[in-house]
Amino acid sequence: MSVSVTSLPVIAGPGQGGHRLVVVGGGLAGLSAALVAADAGADVTVLEARPRLGGATSSFARDGMWVDTGQHVFMRCCTAYRAFLRRLGVEHLTTLQDRLDVPVLLAGSGTRARLRRTRIPWPAPLHLTPALLGYRAFPIGQRLRAALAAYRLGRLDPNRPEVDGASFGSWLAGQGQSPAAIEALWELLTVATLNAPADSASLGLAATVVRTGLLERADAGDIGWADVPLQRLHGEAAASELADLGADVRTGVKVRELTKTATGWRVVTDSGSIEADSVILAVPPPAAVALLPAGAVEDQERFGELGSAPIVNVHMVYDRKVLEGPFLAVVGSPVQWVFDRTASSRSIASSGITASSAVAGPDTGSAAGSGPAGPPGPGPGTQYLAISLSAADEWIDRPASEIRGIFVEEMRRLLPAARGAEAIEVFVTRERTATFRQAPGTHALRPGPATALPGLALAGAWTDTGWPATMEGAVRSGLAAAKVALGGWRPGPPSPGPARRLLPVVDTPGGSPTRTGGCGSSSGNSCKTSQSSRMPETNVPDEGPSSSNPSGSSTPGTAGTPGAQPALTAAPRPTPLPTPSEQSTSTSTSTTTTTTPSAASPTGRFPA
Repeated sequence: MSVSVTSLPVIAGPGQGGHRLVVVGGGLAGLSAALVAADAGADVTVLEARPRLGGATSSFARDGMWVDTGQHVFMRCCTAYRAFLRRLGVEHLTTLQDRLDVPVLLAGSGTRARLRRTRIPWPAPLHLTPALLGYRAFPIGQRLRAALAAYRLGRLDPNRPEVDGASFGSWLAGQGQSPAAIEALWELLTVATLNAPADSASLGLAATVVRTGLLERADAGDIGWADVPLQRLHGEAAASELADLGADVRTGVKVRELTKTATGWRVVTDSGSIEADSVILAVPPPAAVALLPAGAVEDQERFGELGSAPIVNVHMVYDRKVLEGPFLAVVGSPVQWVFDRTASSRSIASSGITASSAVAGPDTGSAAGSGPAGPPGPGPGTQYLAISLSAADEWIDRPASEIRGIFVEEMRRLLPAARGAEAIEVFVTRERTATFRQAPGTHALRPGPATALPGLALAGAWTDTGWPATMEGAVRSGLAAAKVALGGWRPGPPSPGPARRLLPVVDTPGGSPTRTGGCGSSSGNSCKTSQSSRMPETNVPDEGPSSSNPSGSSTPGTAGTPGAQPALTAAPRPTPLPTPSEQSTSTSTSTTTTTTPSAASPTGRFPA
């Protein structure tokens, strides 16, 4: 999808008669749209039903550690998402591989293989040949056929109805791909990126993933991941940046109705109405159907036909280190991808256990100025692993106790170091509607950003971004929706504003991570810890029916532990997010958490 920006006068800044824009939904799509509009000088209001921003890419506190709602990763080709991180000044809080390198464990034989980009600077797509020939997960003859299939896949037009309408699995079979090659190579990519097995995935979306992630540029598929909780990387950084720009960000606000008026739009919430010149609806398909006025989009009731696909995560805290490296892919096992979320090597704040939170024994008190301590975190020397299960239809309804037993035993079978280790805590998070079901024929059901009603735009990874449901797709949708909602205004330079203060995740002496503002703060926008600290199942807090779905209401989170926090001072305001016309077209990947309908992955889901 290509978009252009017409050169028109820059709109006035907030409070000066500027364009009044309301963004409904605080996931990556809504946040990227809000940033573009605020940079352009619009008077922006963001409304999010949940108690925190970030949508499917957020975090919650549990037993002295932060748990991400999914194991989201990105690729070097995710240009819009990486620009979003740079705009927030947080790209340095991520790691990006120097070259694609995926360690793969073959569960049947216990042997290892690597899907790794060559160091030889071969031009794309020739660089893929040595990577596939060196991937010893299946015989050499099948690797040659896989390389040929990859090149043929890259020549398909994903937008042609006959391509989008075909099954990826059927196409692979027609290309002479063996079951071993499909499982060890193609589904290694598509289950993670499309949240669907090959037989159930759209050939068009699979072609997009392979072409953009592996064929167009030699380094496009290099994998990146967050070194800090996603809540800090996305929701809190965006809230801080939007506040610096004068935007009004409200969480715990449910939108009930959108009404076209003579001068623009009226957004009706539980706490009153807001008048706006334009509205961006950045919510999941069911919420969009409920909120869209009649006639806004042709056949808008068909959005429900996109369906949804679940993701399950199994979280394990071991009493010692059992996994080397940041992640491991597994073939021939219920385990798909395993991520080490114990600590960050680049920041004291991590998505899992930090040095300060790894305190053994009962809590003996709190530091001066901090609130009541939470439950003690895991002890020193522990390792926290998150197992990501995409396309998790067979797991989504199983009891947590059953899932726990299966995966504890499977990890012992797969990892020799786990056989003598104790899994001191195991819990399960689920997201029933992690992504839309990226099945054959879904391209025709995905709407673009524009609607038939002036001033109303759609955003979300489920819209027609040309990408799968990933973090990259979500950000791209936000950029496109902002262009539509602002009517083609050229974004102006950001106001100077103060230097932004990044507040690191810290821990009370015996308790849960806290911070000033955002997740774990004393405000009403906090994340809640799970109700039972040692139950094997965790329901992600405050994940109601949808981001801003009229049919239900989210309860604001319980206040966290306040306290004096050290702050990291970032550089002055980063470069504004590019407008949609400045973005190249490319591909990505992602994953998620508990019973949570969400607008994106992007996640995206893994790797997004």
